[in-house]
Amino acid sequence: MDYTTITLPQILTEAEVIARDAERLFGGLNAAQLNWRPSPERWSVAQCLDHLINSNREMHGPLDEVLAGRKRTRMLERVPGLAGFWGRLMVKSLRPEATRKLKSPATSSPSASAIAPDIVRRFVTEQHTTITRMRSLEGRDPARVVLTSPFMAMIVYSALDACRIIVVHERRHFAQAQRVMAAPGFPN
Repeated sequence: MDYTTITLPQILTEAEVIARDAERLFGGLNAAQLNWRPSPERWSVAQCLDHLINSNREMHGPLDEVLAGRKRTRMLERVPGLAGFWGRLMVKSLRPEATRKLKSPATSSPSASAIAPDIVRRFVTEQHTTITRMRSLEGRDPARVVLTSPFMAMIVYSALDACRIIVVHERRHFAQAQRVMAAPGFPN
């Protein structure tokens, strides 16, 4: 799927599929499996899901400003072409097949300790909250509304690209979690 060009209806469908995939792929794992790490520097399945919950909550802030009619246009958001450049770059760099590792912002880093086994349910619940926000953009022109990234003030992108970033980021970490499950030593 080319995440750089998917439309809002396609994003909503993909977000729903992601919620179902979370239950299908990770819902049957026990606490030991969810928290197992292949090495100290790699995340567990639970940490991947915790990171996505934290990241999505950060992304809600700028979307909420738009939905509540409180969105103030910032200087960088007015620079022609900048939002399109950053939006495409962010979506491409977050693809599951992208090989470059990215450092997680502190505000979205997962817990370093054991995560409760209800993490899959919490992710699915949070995903539905995110979908509700994205659905609220219907009837607007999310490609024309420019937001500032909640992670780095110099990065701007459209509300449509923010939604694309959310789903492609989720797919990236689902692929990471699946690699954890396929790693030697994963508990049975």
